[in-house]
Amino acid sequence: MISIIITSFNEPRTIGKAIESFLQQNIKEKYELIVSAPDKKTHDVVRKYKEVKLFKDKGKGKSYALNSILPKLKGEIIILTDGDVFVSQNSVDEILKYFKDKTVGCVSGRPRSIEPRNTILGYWSHVLVDAGAHELRKKRAKKGEFLECSGYLWAFRNYIIKKFPIDTAEDTIVPIMFYLKGYKIGYAPNSEVYVRYPNKFNDFIKQKIRAAASHDTLSRYVNPRKIPRMKTFANEIFDGFRLFYYPKDLKEFIFTLLLFPARFYIWLNLFYNSKVKDRKYSDAWKRIESTK
Repeated sequence: MISIIITSFNEPRTIGKAIESFLQQNIKEKYELIVSAPDKKTHDVVRKYKEVKLFKDKGKGKSYALNSILPKLKGEIIILTDGDVFVSQNSVDEILKYFKDKTVGCVSGRPRSIEPRNTILGYWSHVLVDAGAHELRKKRAKKGEFLECSGYLWAFRNYIIKKFPIDTAEDTIVPIMFYLKGYKIGYAPNSEVYVRYPNKFNDFIKQKIRAAASHDTLSRYVNPRKIPRMKTFANEIFDGFRLFYYPKDLKEFIFTLLLFPARFYIWLNLFYNSKVKDRKYSDAWKRIESTK
């Protein structure tokens, strides 16, 4: 059996499409589809779908919600996604293929941007998920190396990890926990999840700073020398050359150049807040309005 969990917070406009993208699939395995959400507006939409179970979480954050629902899940494989995205019609079957290998503990899907490529923020969303995250995951998966999963769509084996920390990125700490137990981490590039990324610069900065901060706390739980992290300032410097193969014209090349000072500002902000101000990442629901 498969357990599919959609975590959501105040997303009544998008949760229906997220649900339907699973209900419209021809999923061969028996499955349960559960929406975890703390707010009444999302609950009201979910109740319209008789096939969907509703889990009322306490609104303390995504990791907290997942830890709360984990003991209640019946599936041998748990698939996780969000209430503000939707998945491809073959996404579940594509992920499940990798779990036929009993040595695979986690599998990541592939985020795809639905933003227009002709704007600077839209272009940045494409280059970061395609030339950035996708190419890096594909490279590491091919070599059998550790890779971080995407929180937009990922999966892991049930009954192995009972609980995980809530003050760090769950889509990274859980794969790390599996990896340290001897499991492989797989990448399913044909299992796509379609994401709306920020179309306002301030929202872009907020989202990226929060993502970087959630990974900055990983060193509390694992020696960084044992687990190579994907999201680091050093990686962006040394792997950044890949981004210059992505532009199709001069405008996109200029957009690519402008991405580097923006990313530098994000890492500088993280350094200032974590090292100088000693502010640490905490699990909490925080909306990025322009992605809704």
